[in-house]
Amino acid sequence: MAAPNSWVIELLRCPHCAAVTRGAGQDDGRLTLYKDVWLLAECTRKYAIREGIPVMLIEEGEKWMEVEPENLPTWARKDSAQPAFDHGAVSASSIQPDLSVIIPALHEGPNLAVLLPGLCEVIGGIDIDYEILIITNETDGETIEVAEGFGARVVLQQQRGYGGALQTAFKDAKGTYLLTMDADLSHQPTFIPDLWRRRHDAEVIIASRYAPGGSAEMPIHRYLLSRVLNVFFSRGLSLSVRDMSSGFRLLKADAVRNARLSALDFDIVQEVLVRAYAEGWTVQEAPMRYAPRAEGSSHARIIPFGLAYLRTFWSLWKLRNSILAADYDDRAHDSVIPLQRYWQRSRFKHVTELIAGEGAVLDVGCGSSQIIGALPSGSIAVDILLRKLRYARRFGKPLVQGSGFQLPFPAESFPCVVCSQVIEHVPKVSPMIDELCRVLAPGGRLVLGTPDYASWVWVVLEKLYGFFAPGGYADEHIAHYTHNELISLFRERGFLPEENRYILRGELILAFRKPQTSSHGCGCSCSMPTGIL
Repeated sequence: MAAPNSWVIELLRCPHCAAVTRGAGQDDGRLTLYKDVWLLAECTRKYAIREGIPVMLIEEGEKWMEVEPENLPTWARKDSAQPAFDHGAVSASSIQPDLSVIIPALHEGPNLAVLLPGLCEVIGGIDIDYEILIITNETDGETIEVAEGFGARVVLQQQRGYGGALQTAFKDAKGTYLLTMDADLSHQPTFIPDLWRRRHDAEVIIASRYAPGGSAEMPIHRYLLSRVLNVFFSRGLSLSVRDMSSGFRLLKADAVRNARLSALDFDIVQEVLVRAYAEGWTVQEAPMRYAPRAEGSSHARIIPFGLAYLRTFWSLWKLRNSILAADYDDRAHDSVIPLQRYWQRSRFKHVTELIAGEGAVLDVGCGSSQIIGALPSGSIAVDILLRKLRYARRFGKPLVQGSGFQLPFPAESFPCVVCSQVIEHVPKVSPMIDELCRVLAPGGRLVLGTPDYASWVWVVLEKLYGFFAPGGYADEHIAHYTHNELISLFRERGFLPEENRYILRGELILAFRKPQTSSHGCGCSCSMPTGIL
């Protein structure tokens, strides 16, 4: 993924030390870029750049305070868009492999004897550092003997089932990328170079039988059942993936290494995919010609697959439709629920109209809303949740992970600030409104959206929403604002109310103009250095 734009780095400030008033000639709180993946502050806090997104949270910066720059860990590799650290020559045993090949192989000795020679030959031709992990149990002597004979690393399974094997492997694998494949000769090693060439296109690459250009040779009853299950689950889980049951995949290790996986059977295939997507990682299919080898016999059975999928469908459906899913806000724009679709599109219309012609925008608490894609040039979107920002990369706008309580930008640095559907989620005594005012330039426009709790329409809608969608955003509203309260609050700061809009008399969207003054006449603590508009 691309590194952040240099102008974004120049604008960022340490949310800790740059918020302290400084005397003339003292450091201005700017950050030093180190090796393209770290930002170093004068207060010794160090902020990572993850997946091209600066992580500007004070608690994250504090974790690395005592670590010297040359000893910082890196999440970039030699083949990534961000340069890796140059540590000089290292022994082969200490090199982190580029790729870990994971093969669950219980009682698969004869098949492994056929698979491993060709696998080693194919991967060796890619010219990368790799390891092969064979997952089995201690009683499977024949598989262990064959695996070790070809230099593979045997990992003893900690939990039962196919899912247990993958969970064990994900924890033990050392590669930057992980490739999962079956031992029964149904997955051809010759397709691995194609997957590897696509590794920068997405974090999860699926070798797909059903993507355009792919094919599957199998008995007609198995083919039809497989297609029905895949269509049911892809549509039921709102994922544009045609082959959700393919276990032949290339994954970026970060996408699964810390995932909270629970499936122990074949449903792990779906769970890995859905949880990765819910965390904002991108998923792509590569068309594959699937034809089981004559030399081996496949252990895959469509009935166990189908039963496992049905057992896990409900939990995955709840995850896909919860606010925890990275794409929740984006999907709501095109929701099949008419009221939700109308609400999201009305919000998009109002906000984009209110920011039009105002210049560069800082969108605070952006989530994964389609508003991000409509921001003008020079804008930045900020959210505290990295998974939302990962998903939002598709909109092509600069993104920063940060807190609305300590925005990592200088005072008066944006001519327009948007904060839609955020302030109701934080206490009224929090510094968020002060921060919104601080980063807004004199004469700039603030667009603020929140439910109007003086409206009976919203009160009724919230109760209905909480009943039909328990666990939704309504449960997180801890600050209940009213129209008159917000008008009074900002008038006290010298702001001029300019626009007053509603969605079905429930959601309030206001536009305020900050007074034209250089003395920070906004009633807040504007102590960060002034940026360039």
